[in-house]
Amino acid sequence: MGAVAHAWDAAAEGWDRHSELLGDWLREVTPAMLDAAGIAPGSRVLDIAAGAGDQTLAIARRVGAAGHVLATDISPRILELAQDRLRASGFAQATTRIADAQALGLVGAGFDAAVCRLGLMFCTAPLDAMREAHGALRPGGRFSAVVFAPPKANPCIALMLTIARQHAGMLPLTPESAAAPGTLFSLGRPGLLAELLGRAGFVAIEVHAVSAPMRLPSSAHYVEFVRSAGLPIVQLLAALPEAVQRDAWDDMSAQLTLFDTPSGWQGPNELLLCAAARPHEDSFHRPGE
Repeated sequence: MGAVAHAWDAAAEGWDRHSELLGDWLREVTPAMLDAAGIAPGSRVLDIAAGAGDQTLAIARRVGAAGHVLATDISPRILELAQDRLRASGFAQATTRIADAQALGLVGAGFDAAVCRLGLMFCTAPLDAMREAHGALRPGGRFSAVVFAPPKANPCIALMLTIARQHAGMLPLTPESAAAPGTLFSLGRPGLLAELLGRAGFVAIEVHAVSAPMRLPSSAHYVEFVRSAGLPIVQLLAALPEAVQRDAWDDMSAQLTLFDTPSGWQGPNELLLCAAARPHEDSFHRPGE
């Protein structure tokens, strides 16, 4: 956990600096995720891999003073920034806890709902993370998450990964390498989310694609965002000489102009929104129990 937490700590400032951009990008997706989890005034909610707190604020507003939201993340620094944002907004009903999504340690906590926005795909053992979420819910509690759809539905990120791999001297991006555990597209394969949720003990499982284009003044703005907050692509280039890294980023910025429009840059993105519930009468047991 130490190396992973350190890596996300390094990206924390970028996520915090771009919180407004992220909020605009996911303006429709975040409320849909909260609706799918059944979050309402008075709900007790677990926010898994919460990041710098953008959606945690949205949850706190929705649950109100009678509710509570616990934001967890593997990165201590990113949670500090989230706590600062929550405190500045006056949300005493929101707290934070350093925890790996795959080992939350919250079994029996009895939350009404749990959510995970753009974090589940980074888990190298996503089934463990889903089981941890399941265990943290009360019987009948709901879980919702958002992850990236396959590369073909996310051409901007796929293009950046392809270019990064080329400059790093790696083999071209393939469906297999794109779906490697813990990577951006690891949960995008059709049917995979539903399969894992079922194995984790959830019922009433639904998964559907949602369009989430990112609109910015130029491709250079998008590259700047990814450089400061897009950890996986940054990691691909991190060990290369500075001149090679610079050439790679310049190459990305130039090729991404493909998505220029008369009103600015618009990058297509497609996400998968899943929803599920812990059974009211929970008969789920892990193998061997």
